Parts: sequence; C-alpha cells; structure tokens
Amino acid sequence: MKARTCLAIVLAAGEGTRMRSARPKVLHTVAGQSLLGHVLTAVGAAGTTAIAVVVGPGQDEVAAEARRVLPGAATFVQRERRGTAHAVLAAKAAIAKQPDDILVVYGDTPLIRPDTLARLRAPLAAGAAVAVLAFRPADPTGYGRLITSGGELIAIREEADASPRERKIDLCNGGIMALAGKSALAILKRIGDDNRKHEFYLTDAVEIARGMKLRAVAVEAEEDDVRGINTKAQLAEAEAIAQARLRKAALDAGVTLVAPETVFLCADTKFGKDVVVEPYVVFGEKVKVEDGAVIRSFSHLVGAHVGKDVSVGPYARLRPGTRLGEGVHIGNFVEVKEAVVEAGAKANHLSYIGDASVGAGSNIGAGTITCNYDGSAKHRTEIGKNVFIGSNSALVAPVKIGEGAYVGSGSVITEDVPAQALALGRGRQVVKEGWAGRLRALKSLSKKKAHSED
Repeated sequence: MKARTCLAIVLAAGEGTRMRSARPKVLHTVAGQSLLGHVLTAVGAAGTTAIAVVVGPGQDEVAAEARRVLPGAATFVQRERRGTAHAVLAAKAAIAKQPDDILVVYGDTPLIRPDTLARLRAPLAAGAAVAVLAFRPADPTGYGRLITSGGELIAIREEADASPRERKIDLCNGGIMALAGKSALAILKRIGDDNRKHEFYLTDAVEIARGMKLRAVAVEAEEDDVRGINTKAQLAEAEAIAQARLRKAALDAGVTLVAPETVFLCADTKFGKDVVVEPYVVFGEKVKVEDGAVIRSFSHLVGAHVGKDVSVGPYARLRPGTRLGEGVHIGNFVEVKEAVVEAGAKANHLSYIGDASVGAGSNIGAGTITCNYDGSAKHRTEIGKNVFIGSNSALVAPVKIGEGAYVGSGSVITEDVPAQALALGRGRQVVKEGWAGRLRALKSLSKKKAHSED
C-alpha cells in the first residue's frame, strides 16, 4: 500500500508579548532545544513528507531556526495577524499541492509527540476531512469545548459562546488539527471573520466541513501533548515535564541516574550502556556518553563526546569540541574545551585544557593550564603520548611537547619540548636531551633488580 503524503504546517508567527522578552517566543528553549525545534523534530518523525513554517514579518531568526533544524522546511510569511485560519492560508501554495494529509501544529507546543500526531492523521485515512486533537484538563475553564455526537465532532464552541450545558463538557480543544488535503482549501476558503475580533478562526473548519457533508472527529491525547507556552512560568512548567520524560527514557534505557530529579538533560543527549550519572549534573546540547562512563556530581557538559569507561568530575566542565578517549580521567575542577584527550590520559585536578591535544597515557598535573589565547587569537598546544606535565605548569601556545617528555613542576613552557626530554621553565628554560628516556630505563632496571632480590 502506498504511503500517504503529509504536509505539516507549523504556525510560528506569534510575537509572544506575554513572555516579556525581545526574543521571539518560539526561540525560547526547553531541554536545550528551541520550542520550534521540538515541534519540527516531532513533525519530522511523524511521517511528514513536506513541512511549511509560517513566520511573521521580519522574523528572520525564526526562519533561520526552521532551516537549521530541518533544512528542507519551506517558510511562508503571514503579513497580517488575522487569526489561525489566516495563518494557515499563508502556506496556500503548499496546501494547493493536495497532499493526502495536512497537519496544523503550533510552534509553541514543544511537548507534542510524533506518535500523537500519527494518531491524529489516522482518521483521515479512514475518510474524515477534519481531525482535532482533544484533551481533558482538570479544570476546563477557558478552553473551547468539543461538541460530539455519535462518535463524530459537531462543533468547537468557545467558552464565551457556550451554553451552561456545553460548559460542563470536559473534552477540550487542543488546537492541533489535521485536514484531508483534497478538501482543505475548500474548507479554509469558507472560513469567515464574522466575529467580535474579525479574525479567521481555524476552529470554524469543523462546522464548515459538516456543512459540506464531510466528517469531523476528535482524537484524544494527554494534556501535556497540547500544552502551549505563553509565559515564562509556562516555559518552566514545560521544562519540568520535558526533563521528567528525558530522565525516564534514560532510566528505561539502562542509565543509572543516582538522583534523577537533580540531573538536567538535553533533548539530544545520547547515552551508551552502563553509564552512571551522579547527582547535580547538567548536560547541554550535543553530548554523547559512551558505555561504562561515570559522570560525577556537579559536572557540566556541552558539545562533548565522552568515550568508553571515562571518569568525569566531580565539578568538571566539558565545553564544546571536547573528545575524551577510552579510560580517560578528568577530575575535579578541570575544564576542557576544543581538545582531544586520548585513551588513558589523566587530568585529575584543577587544570584547564583548551585548544589542545593530549596523547594517550599522558598525565597532566594539578594546576596545569594551556595558555591558548594571546589577546587576539587562539593557538594550539600539542602534547604527545606518555608525557608527564608537572603541577602548576603553564604551556604557552603554540607549543608542542614531544612523546614521553617530562615538564618539571612550576614551569612556564614557551618553546617546543623534544621527545623524551626534561623541560624546566622556571625563569630560563632548561632542556636536557634524552633525560626522560634514561630515567625510565633506570626505573625499569631498579624494578627488575628489586624483583630478582625478592
């Protein structure tokens, strides 16, 4: 059977004045992703074949966000704000292509789920012309009521226009709607503005469809699916719900969250198997944690890739561009940014590693910093394999520390250090060629001698 085509129209033109913010409402974030980003991700996963985003005049940032999340999304401008049906018709050119299904979703409903949208589409395949997403709030005051009869939706009645009997109905309008593509334009064009605000309301589509002898139905969903954001308080409520969902998904996938309510996740956080996350950890966007890693308390990760069996924290900060190889240890009060730390390397205390590479098996002593910024440009520090950096050292980039080298404690390193050398940068830098190799050979000989005497 041929898959049904589906156009999703995402209405994102609202100014969101009640947010008390210069930022467009749909660009505020929940779980590290914009409200619009959440909606576009959901509709993209709901089997849609085309997406149209309706923005307001001058809302270039909103259009750019739509393209960032879904590069194939088309944008349309609603020049005047004259109601929801008027906003939908801003995408008339996309509607005219007559996809099988049309979803109308609001850009400020970040908790909508793909499976809910798929359920909303289902009645269209069975011949309905209009399907409305419904919910049953604890208190229906202020919501439009859905009038049903014999399994069909008769009308959507706004509370101000509802009779006392109708106000007792607890099935309410969630706003999100699906329309059959073949009849959508005919229905939308019949919607008028004969109301107190002289606006074109999408809710009128139900009665118009029935007047055309077409079927309309209601599809019930959870209240959270249709929860819209109009204020900062509602934004905080949505954040709490999103976090609860993400924590549950992580726990269900086998992640150990020692104190789940204290861990904050991002919508795109990815975990491997047997990961342990201690209390009070924050994950920003684009974080991946591989199998067996432990993220200790009070750590903050953004844009980082944490390899297998890595230990991070407590009180560690991983910034964008961080890549930690297998078995790496990043300890308390260590910050890593735009750096690759290879397998088995350690930076256990009070260090900054920025714009750098640290070779496998190297040890970064307490208080070590890579001085990557000269006031106008960033420079890189390259540390080879099995390097020992003594405590309280400053590596002034650009600089390279060769494989197996030693840097004495308290050094300021401004020149490259050859492999297997000792560098002492206390005042005048001293380099002793081959020193590190001789030291290791001597230690190895001493161990063998001690073992033979035993």
